[in-house]
Amino acid sequence: MSEPVPPPSADPGPGAAPAAPPPPHAPTPVPVTPPNLPEPPNLAEPPNLAKPPNLTKPPNLTKPPALELPPFAQELAGTLSVHAQYVLHGNVRDDYLIRHRGQDRRFGMAGLLWHTLRHHGYEALVRYDVVDGFTVHPAAALPDAERLLGRGTVGRRHRDRLLRAATRPALREMEPLLRAVATGLPPQRHLRQGADRTAPGPEGEPGPQAPRRLALLIDYAARISTDVGHLSEAERDFFLACLKLANDVAPVHHQRSGRDLFNPIIWLTEGERDLPNWLVSGSDRIRTIGVPLPDLGDRERMARLQTTEAAPVPSAPGSPDTAGSPDAPGSPGTSDAPDAQWPGPDADRATHEFARAAAGLTLREMRECARLARDRRLPYARMPDAVRIYRLGVEDNPWRRAHVRRQISEGERLIRARVKGQDRAIDTTMDILKRAALGLSGAQAAHPGTRPRGVLFFAGPTGTGKTELAKTVATVLFGREDAYLRFDMSEFSAPHSADRLVGAPPGYVGYEAGGELTSKVRADPFRVILFDEIEKADKGVLDKFLQVLEDGRLTDGQGITTYFSECVLIFTSNLGVLTEDPVTGAKRPAVEPGTDYAELAATIRENVKRHFVEVVGRPELMNRLGGNVVVFDFIGREVARSIFDLQVRNIQALMRRDQQLHLRLSEQAGADLAARCTADLDNGGRGIGNALETLLINPLARALFEEGELPEGSTVTVTSVTEDPERGGVRLRLRIDAPGEGVPRP
Repeated sequence: MSEPVPPPSADPGPGAAPAAPPPPHAPTPVPVTPPNLPEPPNLAEPPNLAKPPNLTKPPNLTKPPALELPPFAQELAGTLSVHAQYVLHGNVRDDYLIRHRGQDRRFGMAGLLWHTLRHHGYEALVRYDVVDGFTVHPAAALPDAERLLGRGTVGRRHRDRLLRAATRPALREMEPLLRAVATGLPPQRHLRQGADRTAPGPEGEPGPQAPRRLALLIDYAARISTDVGHLSEAERDFFLACLKLANDVAPVHHQRSGRDLFNPIIWLTEGERDLPNWLVSGSDRIRTIGVPLPDLGDRERMARLQTTEAAPVPSAPGSPDTAGSPDAPGSPGTSDAPDAQWPGPDADRATHEFARAAAGLTLREMRECARLARDRRLPYARMPDAVRIYRLGVEDNPWRRAHVRRQISEGERLIRARVKGQDRAIDTTMDILKRAALGLSGAQAAHPGTRPRGVLFFAGPTGTGKTELAKTVATVLFGREDAYLRFDMSEFSAPHSADRLVGAPPGYVGYEAGGELTSKVRADPFRVILFDEIEKADKGVLDKFLQVLEDGRLTDGQGITTYFSECVLIFTSNLGVLTEDPVTGAKRPAVEPGTDYAELAATIRENVKRHFVEVVGRPELMNRLGGNVVVFDFIGREVARSIFDLQVRNIQALMRRDQQLHLRLSEQAGADLAARCTADLDNGGRGIGNALETLLINPLARALFEEGELPEGSTVTVTSVTEDPERGGVRLRLRIDAPGEGVPRP
């Protein structure tokens, strides 16, 4: 068992935290001792048969003192008269808050259910899982539980230690035991023939046949079956017996309150589909209740509670965090007791910031973040940093390094040197990067949460430098191009291709491999991620992007959450350059080279918006991109020549580094090549590179092979470029100078 069930005493129960201070607007309360949650009525006391009951007096319907329970617990408690079984699914492994008389305590699921049920007259909570078998709480209920389930089949907790039962029943033996709990009566094979079910036992206790008021919690219910879609015979019979039991069992009468309530069987599972569908939907007496993640109010209550737990106060007996652990946080003599910085000045503001930063976390994970902060001696005001460390697993944040800001300031020269003719697009990109470095992305929102550091949507004609700018951004931000992660969206155009990004769901091929995107981001959360040609992606992929842009996280097929809060996301697209004739379907240019940039940008942005709204049907995606659409201009003649010169220098550098050869172009050869390579600018800079490969690199490689081995340091000069009618291309005339020789070779 993962956590003990709270004792039915004045102690608030396991996992109970010290009371949270009242909200800041409330008056300062007079210090009081922790509240004592009232005991359930003593159902072991037999009725007074000497005095006839007063039939004119209504039954005692006095409500227990008000407890503020989570909504799902209220739903369960309010329907005990009509439902015999419950399936709790979702966030079932969390901490949950109960407020009593204005003070909060935290409990695990078992503790929450026990406090919920015992105030409705239940005497014990029996718990079952396939590893530990049956256990019961409170320990005083062990004799009654063994009368129902059999001697040696029920374990218990003693001083925070689990004392397992001597035997654990097999699935085939479970049906009579579940029926015993649901009816409160032992199986027929345990009854003495002719025994009186209502006869009092020794010392006035109810006889062994009196119905008991208890509940059964089946934990880790999804692990009972190996495969819920292919049940074994024993598994099928077990679940079928549970379904029949839900339909057959009757509520148990509570004499003191006069209410008829079921002894509920409560299934705990992460997903509603982890149990057979015919069980969950096969009876109106089985109710499914979703357990959601905590909202902002819950997170603020837990954050405030952590400031109280940080204080070195005596821990609650039986607390799973402190029992038997003298060094547990918040216990006397703890080694990690916080200094005066917990909670420190301006605690209300720090509490609110902690709760905002913890969006998407469970309350238990918030407690672990607080423990992490205390372990690292972080002040309470830096709890958002502790949350980030908990999520990403790294303390060092490259975004906060001084050299990142310096690189952004100095890297503008590098970007303009590598990306030619796009000054306005570069200006917009640099503004967004500076905003990302300062952590101001989404700052206008009330709760920016864990959105990506930066989002860029590069749109414009093909070959204008969109992909090159993305690579350069990665170099500028993180000093290396391997921080740049590229996905070609043409590979994600098929239905269900989104599974490649986040991993296949359970039962499908590729489930074990995980997602291509999520696994790489978890390995290195500080990334520039390029999604190239986004218009070619399937709609299911676009839906994933919606979640990343809004929440900054994705949950893969294995249930692991990946955070994109430290990533820069770049989308590229050729949308808006061409339009489709509604009658013929033919493509025609929407903008022409030479168009004024302001008109070009407005046209392309409008066409991009029309595509996502009317064609794709995802207006919310465009809404999340907002003003981050960066439009690239056409390549002009002057820019084309500078791109040509830059790519020639790249070829020269590669030959010098790999072949130890110096490549030069004569003035005439350079002019001829430039004219040929920049003649057609429809494909932009990429078209220039393709032409260089055809007109320079290929014939140069052919000529060097014909020359044979050349001494290192030789100079290869292209003196002329002529047509080659035999090959349909060009022929280069070379002059090769050996190192240290002034005489050129013919």
